[in-house]
Amino acid sequence: MQFGVTVPNNWGIEDVNQALAFGPLAEELGYDSVWVMDHLFNNGYIRERLDDKPYYHPLATLSYLAATTRRVRLGTSVLVLPYHNPVELAKYTATLDQMSGGRVTLGVGVGAMTEEFAALGINMSERGALTNESIRVMRELWASPAPSYHSRRWNFDDLRFSPKPVQQPHIPLWIGGASPGALRRAARLGNGWHPSGVTPEEYAAGRQQVMSLAEQAGRDPDSLAWSARVEVEATAGPSSDRAALRARIPGGDLEQAALSIAAYREAGVEHLVLALNTGDVARIRSLMEELAGQVLPQFR
Repeated sequence: MQFGVTVPNNWGIEDVNQALAFGPLAEELGYDSVWVMDHLFNNGYIRERLDDKPYYHPLATLSYLAATTRRVRLGTSVLVLPYHNPVELAKYTATLDQMSGGRVTLGVGVGAMTEEFAALGINMSERGALTNESIRVMRELWASPAPSYHSRRWNFDDLRFSPKPVQQPHIPLWIGGASPGALRRAARLGNGWHPSGVTPEEYAAGRQQVMSLAEQAGRDPDSLAWSARVEVEATAGPSSDRAALRARIPGGDLEQAALSIAAYREAGVEHLVLALNTGDVARIRSLMEELAGQVLPQFR
């Protein structure tokens, strides 16, 4: 089993260098990957948490970490694909893949924050179709020596696109979400499934659905990566609301954390991303150290 950890680009840490320092620390502690999240505006629940504190751009953050790490994979959990022009995103991420030596994994999803879609002028009802088409555009640009694509949204032919990613035929795309549409997308278009906020039981059921849908689409389910992002409670001690934490790992109880991780492994998760849900720099460091030193070795 492999383990990733989030770098807190989304927790309003005023000193960006403190947030960026967690990338090299994760590598030093033996984590397999580091992950960032994606939102453009501090609206909705993000505004409640951050107000006007910084939410750093995920790809800029990963670009910096590509230069300050050597081994860990660099992932997005998840990039809201309809927010991004797929041609520009393909260029940026192929460049990042070159600069990092082939360490990029793109977790992608359709998004759900209505305020952001409205601010960007994107029809939210089209986000699924837009995501599917963006995946196809990026793969064409990454893999084809003479990219060609024709649709209502994008229309290009007889072009050259470079650099190509180090990873061939393309950068791995892990599909976020657990809706029926996300399961179909993972089965038909993804290189892996990467939901967040699901219980082990929900993950096991969803995994079976993705495998069945992949077989129906003529794909080998064994070729898919099986991942999940799970929040780690930053507060020590038992919670008064266990129901609310049903899909989370308790950070203050290492024995219970190990039992929770074991349940996700049993459900079929091969790469578990631990999202440390705090902007407290000292607490993030202590959680990373405790988990890496006392819990994760049990699953290596």
